[in-house]
Amino acid sequence: MTEEEIPWDIPDKALYHPRFQPWEGADWQARLLIDPTRSLVSLDRQYVLYNLLLQMLRTVRGDVAECGVYKGGTAHLFAGLMQQYGSSKKLYLYDSFEGMPETNKTYDLHSKGDFADTSLASVRDYLREFGNIVFRQGFIPHTFAGMEAGHQFCFTHVDLDIHDAVLDASKHFYPRTPVGGVLVYDDYGFPSCPGARRAVDTFYADKPERPLVLSTGQCLVFKTAR
Repeated sequence: MTEEEIPWDIPDKALYHPRFQPWEGADWQARLLIDPTRSLVSLDRQYVLYNLLLQMLRTVRGDVAECGVYKGGTAHLFAGLMQQYGSSKKLYLYDSFEGMPETNKTYDLHSKGDFADTSLASVRDYLREFGNIVFRQGFIPHTFAGMEAGHQFCFTHVDLDIHDAVLDASKHFYPRTPVGGVLVYDDYGFPSCPGARRAVDTFYADKPERPLVLSTGQCLVFKTAR
């Protein structure tokens, strides 16, 4: 069915290209739009993140985490949604804020120092209106040091691009995700990040959960077992 053949009275007809894309509507863009200088995450991926986080805030215990903060764009989206709904959960932000570490030359296309055009001071200032944010600066997995084994996270956004960091983040957050919680991998389906996909496939090969790949390039894992 072409756009011209869609029934005239179907709601939001203009948002079918050819399937329904609600993130292109003005109301959703007002909710989702991140400062484009602060993030590389597209609107369709923001839409997925927004709705998943909202569900987790309402239904699953544990805090919220993001690994790979860059300039703070998606962190701003998360913090704003948490504030809007009066959540008492904390938002943990993990990043070097100085660019990538050495990468795995076998699997990764990125190089040391990529995404270095940011800083902790800049991101702190950008997020200054929000409370309940914990900044953990450093390279993964060292920045996880001191986190107790029982600390739980209902929602974890893994946007690390490279094999070793994605694998280490999975090892850390999977056992800390309660049943019903979700881990979102931003880079799984992007040809620029083959190491990210390999890390996810390797980690979940012996787990009961099956990674769900979206047409956005994201991959979702919903925790089903303790």
